Amino acid sequence: MDFDMTSGKVQNASMYIGGDWVAGATTETVAVENPATEEVIATTPIGTQEDAIRALEVAQIAQASWAKVPAVQRGQVVRKLGDLITARANDLAALITAEQGKPLDQARGEVAAAAAFLYYASENARRIEGDIIASDNVNEEVQIRRHPYGVVVGLTSWNYPAALATRKLGPALVAGNGFVLLAHEITPLSGLFIASLAEQAGVPKGLFNVLTGYGRVVGQALVQSPITSLVTMTGSNRAGQEIFRAAADGMKVLRLELGGKAPFIVLGDANIDKAVEAAVAARYTNCGQICTCNERMYLHKDIADEFLEKFVAKSAALTIGDPMESPDMGPKVSGVEVDKVQSIVQSALADGAEVLLEGGPLTQGRFKRGHWYAPTVLEVKDNASPIVQSEVFGPAVAAMRVDDFDHAIAQANDTEFGLSAYIFTENHRRIMQTPYALKFGEIYVNRANGEQVHAFHNGWGQSGLGGEDGKYGFDGYMRKQSLYMNWG
Repeated sequence: MDFDMTSGKVQNASMYIGGDWVAGATTETVAVENPATEEVIATTPIGTQEDAIRALEVAQIAQASWAKVPAVQRGQVVRKLGDLITARANDLAALITAEQGKPLDQARGEVAAAAAFLYYASENARRIEGDIIASDNVNEEVQIRRHPYGVVVGLTSWNYPAALATRKLGPALVAGNGFVLLAHEITPLSGLFIASLAEQAGVPKGLFNVLTGYGRVVGQALVQSPITSLVTMTGSNRAGQEIFRAAADGMKVLRLELGGKAPFIVLGDANIDKAVEAAVAARYTNCGQICTCNERMYLHKDIADEFLEKFVAKSAALTIGDPMESPDMGPKVSGVEVDKVQSIVQSALADGAEVLLEGGPLTQGRFKRGHWYAPTVLEVKDNASPIVQSEVFGPAVAAMRVDDFDHAIAQANDTEFGLSAYIFTENHRRIMQTPYALKFGEIYVNRANGEQVHAFHNGWGQSGLGGEDGKYGFDGYMRKQSLYMNWG
């Protein structure tokens, strides 16, 4: 494959199976579109069930040998892959911007995160630990040991195609597993780029495979295969539920990071300027296409006017344009996504929402081609409003006034999602109450979003199962075994 982006296109895009670039079992392809121009920059194979099974089979063979390699050596290979990604950071960032649409400076940030996930995973090679516990029997001890699952399947979303891939790949390989990645059909090129560096990093042929195509065919085959032991997926709530059902008969272990509907609470004693800056960053970064984004704002009635005046002004001042020039916002990833955001906004308006900043789809002049949506701010009085309850995943947000801390908490918890939440307050007592009151797996206090590689990223409720990152995330890529050692 040719990843030289000087032409703006990727030539000969193929799947990576068994250490080889292959076209797949059929000649059918899917177009990869530049969201800013609607130009087709590549075509990738539409994978089949046969392709999925082949990838799993070669991964299973390679994993049997990989599991016997000392963990520290596995970690060295993963670190080398991180080094190669870092060395090619500009190329990968340009590729991400071309296929996904995020501004180039934000794409560079994603590449740095992709490498950081691998570096952290490599450091865990010496942290694979077990326990020895006393037995109730004479001349006996009990060992709790950790082993790799075998073959792990990774399913990723289109919003962070490189970082989400390495977030799963790194710990899976260090733990001794094989890995098969189904790159999202909208943004498959980043995963293929990472695969192009794998052999150079020392990843054995067959251990890491990248498929392209559709989840309903390739993904289902991967999830249902008896070879697959663990499925790690980042995506929509609907997709997660479908995977849950497909994995049930095979009793697969699942790690599902699904949708979010993060409340952004600003209390009366908050630092307003700091809260506004964080609210803007948490709503509009990556055009609002982040699962931890600020999705709904609950503002204490005493500071609501001041906050909204400043928030609307900063929202209106954001630059929108060619993502290669690093504006504040690039395009949405697709026309379907633009239509989804607009549908939610229109439903909220029909339900009585007030327009504070009228943005919406941009279709004229320099925005005639591409998938553009300007920042939109609404105010609602009812927590049941469609824009409050549905995940927007775009640059539109609703605000609602609340009376006090308890009122804000009640409204924030009124959702089926439980991924992330924000609160701004200078009251130490309120800060200490927050983790007991908010029913979310990740809470940001007086800061914008952005998780760290050594922490733990997980959702509650409909936002998922399992989790990623840190020692808890790494432990999820190994299964435990109890060994009763009797020498009597």
